[in-house]
This record gives sequence, structure tokens and C-alpha cells, in this order.
Amino acid sequence: MSALSSMAAAAPRSAPASDTALFGWARELVTPALRRVIEELPAPQREVAGYHRGWNGADGSAAAEPATECGGKAVRPALVFLSALAVGAPADSVVPGAVAVELVHDFSLLHDDVIDADPLRRHRPAVWRQYGTPAAVLTGDALLISALAVLAADSTPHAAAAMKELSCTLNDLLRGQSQDVAFESTPRVRAEEYLEMAAGKTGALMGCACALGALLAGASEARTAGLRDFGRHLGIAFQCVDDLLGIWGTTLRSGKPVGADVAARKKSLPVVVALADTGPAGRRLAELYDRTEPLSAADIVTATELIEEAGGREATAVEARRQVGAAMRALARAEPVPSVYRQLHDLALLMTRRDH
Repeated sequence: MSALSSMAAAAPRSAPASDTALFGWARELVTPALRRVIEELPAPQREVAGYHRGWNGADGSAAAEPATECGGKAVRPALVFLSALAVGAPADSVVPGAVAVELVHDFSLLHDDVIDADPLRRHRPAVWRQYGTPAAVLTGDALLISALAVLAADSTPHAAAAMKELSCTLNDLLRGQSQDVAFESTPRVRAEEYLEMAAGKTGALMGCACALGALLAGASEARTAGLRDFGRHLGIAFQCVDDLLGIWGTTLRSGKPVGADVAARKKSLPVVVALADTGPAGRRLAELYDRTEPLSAADIVTATELIEEAGGREATAVEARRQVGAAMRALARAEPVPSVYRQLHDLALLMTRRDH
């Protein structure tokens, strides 16, 4: 057993039934090991990473209360743990995989916020706004290196396969992020191109989380592939819902300013679909998006209405449901333990039925 796994040896071997308890269970299982890794970072990166996760304030002082919302819901660690349980292994045997995935996720968030110039993350100033762009980039780099180091230090039999899985995922993440950036200067993007980007930017890491849980548990390639595909499709569905929240959600729900995606002319899936519409709404939206001057508050309201009128909202919701269906078919191929199948099914619905 690796050092990180031994830290969670007292954790329960099965996941709790309720959704709220499930995320709390995953956080409790991954956080001690995650803290240990982050505490080993150089002091500047340690402080910034702690702020990003809600463990300390901007002045470096410890948070007065546990900031679970600031630290995220632990969705990806939950997928790692549930995937291990799905193939009959204890959750505490795959802690290094959960830590690695969470570190990569935080790395991607720190860099995404810089690239997109998003001022808020998890309901407070993003790291780049609080500490500056160099600190955000360097801390993201440090977290990525730590993720690879965690798996490299794991002495269990399947650690090499896990390292290969994560390396392939990082290539997918880079491709997806590059496509997303390229879309900003591309006048029109096809829905198929957008979904390919989402498969890399969001689907790859969720697929990796599920695959790591299975791989570190010693599952067969067939079962691992089923869980990987489940995670990938779930990630695309999650991105579709995130796109809906980015336009029709609230700051309280999404953690971002209302209208920020439209103001930035972000080509999320609802916008991609609407711009492809040849009717009046699509043409008027194209005129707004093709302007060089910033959109006014009234323009943002108008654009939001046009996106819905041109079918962007409904088409994105339909695509999210389609991806969930594909995820559940992939999960069935993995032949999971029946009780864990139900939990993964419920988790998929929870993640894709957020308010929008």
C-alpha cells in the first residue's frame, strides 16, 4: 500500500447512499492526502494553492471554517472511488489516483481562469486576480508536477498503467484547451467541433478519473474502458449544462458574473447552435457577435434572448441528455457492482440536472 493510501486506511469501504453524503465522503477520503501533497510545495505555491482550495485566506491565514464550496465538490475524486467500488475494490486502495486527478483539475482551473480572464472562481476572486497571473500560472504548473509525482511514487502493481492513463489525458486536455482558445478567433464553429473540444477539455479528465479507479483496482481492460467511456460522456454532458449555466444561471449558482460568457462572446454550445440558425434570430445574433466594440448591458440581454429563440438552449439540453444516455450504456458495459451502478447513475443525473 502506498503512503497516500495508508493515510485513508480507516475510511469506510463503501460509499454512502445520499448525494450530499457521497461528496462529503469523497472529500474526507481525499483531503488528508491532498493536503499532504500541497504542504510539500514551495511556500509561495503552497499559499496560493491553499487559497484556491479555500483552506486559507489571501493573507495566508487559515480559514475560520472549512470552505468545502471553495474547495469544490470533489466530483472527480468521487468518480475515482466509485469506479474502484464498481469493480469490487475498496475505495481507500485508489487514493493516489483521486489525489492526482484533483491536482490536475485544479491545475486546469488556475490556467483556464488566466486564459479566459474570469474574475471569479468558487464565489470569490480567482487566483490570478488575487495574486497575479505569474503566481496563478506557476501554482498550476506546480500542481501538475505534483499530480505526476503522486502516481510515480505509488508502489502498487498498476501504478505504471495509471501514469500512462494520466499522460494520455493531459494530451487530450491540451488539445481541448487549444481548440477552445482557437474558437475565440473563429467566426463560426460547428456543433461537432465544439463537442470534440468538450470531449478533450472536460470529458477527458472525468474519463481519466473513472479509468484510474478501475486501473488501480486491477480491473480488466474491458471494464476499465466501459468506466472510462462513462466518464467521458458524463464530462461532455456536464460541459453542456455548464454552458447553460454560463448564460442562464445565476452568480450564486455558477460562481461567475451573470452574462459574462455572452459579454465575452464565448462560443459555448448554445451560441454555436444559435449562430448556425439561418432564421432572423440567428442572423441578428451573428450581427451582435461580429461587432468589434464591446457589448452593452442591453446587447447582452438581447443576445441571450436571441440564443434561446434560435434554439441554442433547447438543443444544448437535448445534447446533455443524449450524452447521459451514452454514459449509462458505457457504464453497463463495465458490469459494475449493482449498488454502485445505482450510485453512479444517480451521480450522473445530479451532475447534469443543475438549475439552468
